[in-house]
Amino acid sequence: MAATRTAKAHWEGSLLEGAGQVNLESSGLGTFDVTWAARTEDTANGKTSPEELIAAAHSSCFNMALSNILAKADHAPESLDTTAAVSFVPGKGITGSRLSVNGKVPGLTADEFAQYAEDAKKNCPVSQALTGTEITLDVTFTA
Repeated sequence: MAATRTAKAHWEGSLLEGAGQVNLESSGLGTFDVTWAARTEDTANGKTSPEELIAAAHSSCFNMALSNILAKADHAPESLDTTAAVSFVPGKGITGSRLSVNGKVPGLTADEFAQYAEDAKKNCPVSQALTGTEITLDVTFTA
C-alpha cells in the first residue's frame, strides 16, 4: 500500500517581489512563508524555500535508510545526526545536496560505518529522487 503526503502552496505577485506560503497538509504541522529571497540570499529571515524543505526530506530519509541498513546488519544505531545542505543556483536549479552524518553505533569501526552510510546515500528514496544532482557525504563516527 502506498502512502501519499500532501503540501499546498500559495503565491502572490511576481517572482522577485512576491511571496507565498506552503502548508504541510498531511501532517497539519503548519504553514510556512516562502520567498525568492529566502531561496537565493545568505539569510532566510524566517522564511523557508523549496531547497530547505528538500534538505529536511533528504536528511530524515537518509537517517531512516541508514538506520534500517544498520539494523538489518545487527548494528542498530544509538544515534544518527544528519545535516543536508541543498544548494540552489538561479538559472541552473538545484546543484547538489551535501549530507553530513555523525553516527554512534556500538560494535562497528569507522570504516564499516562509512560503508553503510555510502549505501544509505545511494539507496535512500530521496537520493534516488535527486538523481542527476551531485550528492556528497561527510561521515564522522563515535564508537
